[in-house]
Amino acid sequence: MEWYHYVIFGLVAIGTFVLGMVLGFQNRMKILVKQSEIALKKKEHEIDGLKAEADSIREQASGLMRQAQEEKSRAEQLIAQAQKAEVQAEASKQKKILEAKEKFHTLKTEHEQAMLERNAKAEANDAKLKQRDLALNQRKEELQKKQKELEIAKQKQEKLNAKLEEQSELMDKKQEELEKMHKQHIEKLEQIAGISAEQARDELVESLREDAKSKAMEFITETIEEAKLTATKEAKKVVVQTIQRVATETAIENSVTVFHIESDEIKGRIIGREGRNIRALEAATGIEIIVDDTPEAIILSGFDPVRREVARLALHQLVTDGRIHPARIEEVVIKMRKQIEEEIMEVGKRTCIDLGVHGLHSDLVRLVGKMKYRSSYGQNLLQHSREVANLSATMAAELGLNPKLAKRAGLLHDIGKVPDDQPEVPHAILGMQLAEKYKEKPEVCNAIGAHHDEVEMTTLYSPIIQVCDAISGARPGARREIAESYIKRLKDLESLALGYPGVTNSYAIQAGRELRVIVSSDKITDTQAESLSYDIAQKIQTEMTYPGQVKVTVIRETRAVNFAR
Repeated sequence: MEWYHYVIFGLVAIGTFVLGMVLGFQNRMKILVKQSEIALKKKEHEIDGLKAEADSIREQASGLMRQAQEEKSRAEQLIAQAQKAEVQAEASKQKKILEAKEKFHTLKTEHEQAMLERNAKAEANDAKLKQRDLALNQRKEELQKKQKELEIAKQKQEKLNAKLEEQSELMDKKQEELEKMHKQHIEKLEQIAGISAEQARDELVESLREDAKSKAMEFITETIEEAKLTATKEAKKVVVQTIQRVATETAIENSVTVFHIESDEIKGRIIGREGRNIRALEAATGIEIIVDDTPEAIILSGFDPVRREVARLALHQLVTDGRIHPARIEEVVIKMRKQIEEEIMEVGKRTCIDLGVHGLHSDLVRLVGKMKYRSSYGQNLLQHSREVANLSATMAAELGLNPKLAKRAGLLHDIGKVPDDQPEVPHAILGMQLAEKYKEKPEVCNAIGAHHDEVEMTTLYSPIIQVCDAISGARPGARREIAESYIKRLKDLESLALGYPGVTNSYAIQAGRELRVIVSSDKITDTQAESLSYDIAQKIQTEMTYPGQVKVTVIRETRAVNFAR
């Protein structure tokens, strides 16, 4: 190889080395430039953060300056208000000082006037005292005069006593003389009459015995009347107090319910094709449905009020719904029957709560609710039982007994009228059996069974329930009486009185509450008239049933008739 080849190779190597060095330097320079840029960016970010902090500090400083200015203005306002308040306080202080001075002057003048009035009153009292002293002195002088007069009167009385003693001695002597003369007269009378004094005494006793018998009858009658008046007065007092404290309600149930409809077109739908709807309704409810010419009304007739109410509610539901066919009728009647049973229980519970009767068996509560749909002589049975319960509680309280027990017995006394089955037993006995079945107290059971005298009364609650039952049923408007039984009772009263000897006529007046008996004056004396009145009253009391009481009046009339011609 030639030398220049070595030179070329050497130059190439040197150039390659230099080129590598240059490239490495460039790379280092790029890295430094990037690092410097990154550092510059960091510095810029730091500068931006410092600028933001400086801005926030400036804003805070400006806010503090504003707050300081506001505080300064507020302080100035407060100072101004304080100055004003000070001025007002000074003014009010002066005003109050003036008012206090005025009040002081007024009080001073009032005190002076009061002192003047007191002085005047004291002077007047002194004058009155002086007058009283003068009057007392005058009375003292009068008393001294009266004492002197009394001493004189005592001396006169002593003289009169001495004279009376002398006269009494004379009277004793005259009495002895009179006794001697009386014996002589008796002996002469025995000689003249021909009988002894003992025989005359016997005849006198016999004559007096008849008078004594008539007087004894009069005395017995007066005693009985006085006892009746006293007992009646006390009984009326208790009854009146009981009635005054208990308010009653009147409710009369009939055997017919009128169902009102909007138009007569609905009658045809209720009857149905060939009467199938009305037959289905009567069969389901057991109530006779009368569709006649009465405008906008359908009559539901039946003795059982519960069934009538079921029929009425079922009709109302069917007419409102509009779908009337036998299947729908049976469905609605069953639904209404369940609704009535729920209402019966609800009424029973509400009645027990209203009256404060707790702890009743659920079957007894149901029977109490069932009484809403029963009536007795036109009187709603539930209202009647509520009245009897309230009256009994009030009367028991008046007599010092347990009012809660009396109220319980009064509420349950007629449950024998609403049993689920119908045994052939009086309702009082059936009610007592039901009460015993459901573990009621013996006092309650006896009061239920004895309120119509079916069993013997063993407690004081029994007559209370009986009396209150009569009060509730006998008050005006409570019950309706059938005309036939009313007329029969009047005829029985009159015929009972006509059965006695000496009775010419008898008249039942005042709706059977008074019986007037006319007797013959030839056959009946005044004394016998008294006993006849008593006997008739006792017989009516034992043999007849009647509301309230019957007054028996026996009239004996004597007439003397003459003619002047």
